[in-house]
Amino acid sequence: MKKVTESSSNHTDLELKSTRELLVGINQEDQTVPLAVAEEIAQIELLVDATVERMQRGGRLFYMGAGTSGRLGIVDASECPPTFGVPHGMVIGIIAGGDQAIRKAVEFAEDDREQGWKDLMVFEINENDVVVGIAASGTTPYVLGALEIAKSKGILTGGISCNPGSPLSQLADIAITPVVGPEFVTGSTRMKSGTAQKLVLNMLSTAIMIRLGKVKGNRMVDMQLSNDKLVDRGTRMVMEATGLEYERSNELLQEFGSVRKAVEAYQAGK
Repeated sequence: MKKVTESSSNHTDLELKSTRELLVGINQEDQTVPLAVAEEIAQIELLVDATVERMQRGGRLFYMGAGTSGRLGIVDASECPPTFGVPHGMVIGIIAGGDQAIRKAVEFAEDDREQGWKDLMVFEINENDVVVGIAASGTTPYVLGALEIAKSKGILTGGISCNPGSPLSQLADIAITPVVGPEFVTGSTRMKSGTAQKLVLNMLSTAIMIRLGKVKGNRMVDMQLSNDKLVDRGTRMVMEATGLEYERSNELLQEFGSVRKAVEAYQAGK
């Protein structure tokens, strides 16, 4: 199979270019990524709706990947609790090679076709859950092995890759395949492919959480108040919703622990 992600860059003699020429070239390539993602909205919609349905039954969302793809899944999963106030076990990122691979590549971890399912079994995965494999090439054995077994056990599978017709896109129940074309540096899929994956993950988790009621209006009303910036932001949200002064809004927020609860308590007491 010819991999688009491995095809030769549209740019040559990179070492002879000026810094400005390099940056302009990278930026020009990056501008194609959102357009490729836009072509996949119908597939992303299917995965969002199917995941919401399962999460409403207590299901979880698992991201699985190796290298950059695995790290992107972990980043997206780790942002869900502070942003939307959901439990840490609701969206879970798993990377080939374990947590040590987040910072440093673990040699050949992605080539182990058996380990992915073993890593999922730690979480007692079941039919209410969703497993999304992330692999720019769509050929990563660690991801494919996990999805193959998950699918055989009636667990919904999704796939995010950047090669049309890849093994991942053929295996996954719902395949999302933004085709971004050759990378600026040939084969460096942390670039456009990684950006496309990040955009898709943003869309997935954000739309899922909104559909689950974790956003009101356009506000993160259930966000965790884990630093002074977020406490200040939450206080101002309470101010906007209630018309109260900053100090009183802050008192309500601190007392009830979230924007949603603070506003509901104020409205109930009016």
